[in-house]
Parts: sequence; C-alpha cells; structure tokens
Amino acid sequence: MSKVGITYRGAVHLWQCDHMGHMNVMWYTGKFDEATWNLAAVMGLTSQYLKESKRGMAAVDQRVAYRREALPGDVLTIRSALLEVKPKSVRFVHEMRRDDLGELLATMIVTGVHIDIVARKATPFEPQILAQSQAMLAADTTRWDAWPPGEAFLA
Repeated sequence: MSKVGITYRGAVHLWQCDHMGHMNVMWYTGKFDEATWNLAAVMGLTSQYLKESKRGMAAVDQRVAYRREALPGDVLTIRSALLEVKPKSVRFVHEMRRDDLGELLATMIVTGVHIDIVARKATPFEPQILAQSQAMLAADTTRWDAWPPGEAFLA
C-alpha cells in the first residue's frame, strides 16, 4: 500500500478528447504531470524550495501502459507511490483510475533526477528531503517490476 495516496483528481473534458472520442495521450501525460508535482510537494520539493535553492527535477525515464480509454465526463483519480529514493534520484509510480467503476486506465513509472539548475547537473537531495521521502517508500515495490504491470495495487 502506498504511503502517499491520491495525488490528482479531475475530470475528462470533451475538448481533451481526440477524433476517436477518448482522452488524447497528451492529456494523460498532463494529468500524470500534475500528479508528479503534487507528489514532489509531499516529498518536500515544493515550488518555494525549488526556486529558493535553485533546484529542479528532470525525468530521465518514463513508461506508460494504457489499459482503458478515459471518456468525456469521467472523473479520474491518480494514486502514487515512491518505489525507490536514492541520494540524487527517485523512482515512482502513478496509477490512473476511473472513479465510478474503479477501472485502471493507465500506469506510469518515472525515474527523476534532482538537479542543480545553475550547474545543470545532478545533485543530492537535502538530507531532510531524502529522509522524509525514504520514509514514504511503498512497502512492496516488486509488484511494479514486471512491465507493463499486470494489475493495479494502489486502490
């Protein structure tokens, strides 16, 4: 079970859908991105911290598995879990579900690197951010080792 939980909730709007009638890939990415910044804030990587310390995050690996289409009017929830936290990087998972039926729509696994935006290179997390993030690690991360994951686990 995740120690993070819900990082995004929102609706699919008609204007976010493509000519096939379901949410376009760019909007899955956008909603996952919003979940990522909510997760980052929970870790201590708030916008204030990033600005004041001249730090940033860069995604270096990103994988998405699509299971079902998100349709206009669907209310979506993304739950997230930290899978691995190293001194300069983090690996996490997002699972997107349709609220009314609980159906898994998509899963994204991302590896991000903490960077010094002036030097443009990886830099260690502050000790308190590292400790806080490691305390939030999911208990069993092996469930996301297979790709694509066979089922959802963050419900």
